[in-house]
Amino acid sequence: MNHSNDFVRDRRSFLSGLGLAGLGLGLQPALSSQTRRATDRNPDWENSIRRGLEYLTKTQSSRGQWNTPPYPVAIGALAGTAMICSGSTITQGPYSKYIARAVDYLISQCQPTGLIGDPINDSRYTYGHGFSMLFLSQVLGEEGLQDRRDDLVEVLTKAVKFCGQAQTPDGGWGYLSAKDDNNFDEGSTTITQVQGLRGCRNAGIPVPNEIIEAAKRYIYKCQNDDGGISYSSQQMGSSRPAITAASLAALYNAGDYDSKKVPEMLAYCRNALYSITAGESLFGHWHYTYMYYSQVVYRQGDEDWLPFRDRLYDRIVSEQSSDGGWEVEGGIHKVYTTACSLIMLQLDKGYLPIFQR
Repeated sequence: MNHSNDFVRDRRSFLSGLGLAGLGLGLQPALSSQTRRATDRNPDWENSIRRGLEYLTKTQSSRGQWNTPPYPVAIGALAGTAMICSGSTITQGPYSKYIARAVDYLISQCQPTGLIGDPINDSRYTYGHGFSMLFLSQVLGEEGLQDRRDDLVEVLTKAVKFCGQAQTPDGGWGYLSAKDDNNFDEGSTTITQVQGLRGCRNAGIPVPNEIIEAAKRYIYKCQNDDGGISYSSQQMGSSRPAITAASLAALYNAGDYDSKKVPEMLAYCRNALYSITAGESLFGHWHYTYMYYSQVVYRQGDEDWLPFRDRLYDRIVSEQSSDGGWEVEGGIHKVYTTACSLIMLQLDKGYLPIFQR
């Protein structure tokens, strides 16, 4: 299920023609440096990606979802994102059929309130909402059918509105909307919403600036003296590498590169996460942590990225199971760990605007 060279060239040409630099994100419209890196990729990584994507196709249902209770929406959106990271779109490429199924499933989960998810059975539905905004926004620009484009625009517009209404007075988000959870908020769900909102804005969906600005203030409110980020502004404590790395990725998506607090966060993460030693034990939420930290390091440029990439990718490939997936982490689901691994392994292929430099 390899891409043809013509499809890869066409895909890169399409992205180059989007005028991404005009979005104010500092993105490079030309992909020559990414093309150079692609030719330098370890064949073992490519084989691992192929096997991982095949695992996702085999485990997806005909209705477009993965049997991953209690978080089918969140994991379905992440799995879809892993597929579009390969270069396939909703209309082209070897995984287009599976991407289209995932899109249809997530559209079907949009509630009248704008929530993409199940407010009854999912006790952490904001994860699914944020990941769905991210995935569907990346798909929108390449949907060729007008009626499906209209559906996506409607779903994402309602999703942004719900997101604004679900934000707490402090500017964060919790596992549920503010009104459903007594204004509780915490870092990981806040970051998921920020990245999803940024994806929507990039795709042309209006996002009120005050939502993003309040979220940025929330993240900085959670910062400790060591530069790291606490779990919640309401429960300040020791810094957490996972939330700090994800916060940096979210701030970059929000266009906040120059804050005086960013270098402190970068230094904290570099000390805690940059060195990946072969054989070291995987800590809790390892894949979640490095899914975000890899985005941060990638944006620092090749001098930092290339040696880090080699260590990270070799470690991920070494952990792959015989069936092509990656084993369960944190009691969530094997599809979740597989999707996170594949997103990392394909990050610097440069196919998703939200992840580009």
